[in-house]
Amino acid sequence: MKILVPVKRVVDANIKVKLGADGTLDVSSLKKSMNPFDEIALEQAVQMKEKGIAHEVIAVSVGEAQCAETLRVALAMGADKAVLLQTSQAYELEPLNVAKILAAYVNQSTPDLIICGKQAVDDDANQVGQMVAALCGYPQGTHASGAEMKEGRLVVTREVDGGFEVVELTLPAVVTADLRLNAPRYVTLPMMMKAKRKPQEVIEAASLGVQLRAHTEVVGYEAPAARKVGQRVASVDELIDKLKNEAKVL
Repeated sequence: MKILVPVKRVVDANIKVKLGADGTLDVSSLKKSMNPFDEIALEQAVQMKEKGIAHEVIAVSVGEAQCAETLRVALAMGADKAVLLQTSQAYELEPLNVAKILAAYVNQSTPDLIICGKQAVDDDANQVGQMVAALCGYPQGTHASGAEMKEGRLVVTREVDGGFEVVELTLPAVVTADLRLNAPRYVTLPMMMKAKRKPQEVIEAASLGVQLRAHTEVVGYEAPAARKVGQRVASVDELIDKLKNEAKVL
């Protein structure tokens, strides 16, 4: 089995992004890292290879040349090969355009399974995995908290409102990883050094023959309202009174 794992380069999840004094947003100087949900997806693929279920794990990223740094981390985590689908325009990174680029690469590389993070922490769109499945005509199991092979099918446990749903997928298929699927391994310096010996490939996204255009326009940024300072109450009765008469939630 060949597994393809898309990974995205985002602002590190531990960094608080702030607007400039003029209301603009510039993240070019901020630390970047792999999208946390993509780390979970990659860990799942590597674990499946370690169990002998898969024979190859390919990490792929859509974006600028700097995404090669993220792919190097993917190789250190256990991917066998890294592919950068290089873009040059900002609009090419909109969810639908990324899905089209990935779908075109899927048609070329013919993986048996695609495991994505359920969403990226920069835009929280939660769209690319579903779009790739639709464009490729593959079954999908989204928000997966569990996945295992049984009799040639992938059994996926999904987190849904009010509980869990279990679905069986025929391959090829698309799975999007939720937080509780696994705990990604920590990347050490020796792992990064070994990653340098693994193959990396760069493909111009334009060469895939996909027609792309801008679908959204950013008209401005606005910081969220500051949270109000909480109040201490002396008793349960006072708490109930404030919830009822001030917050009006009771």
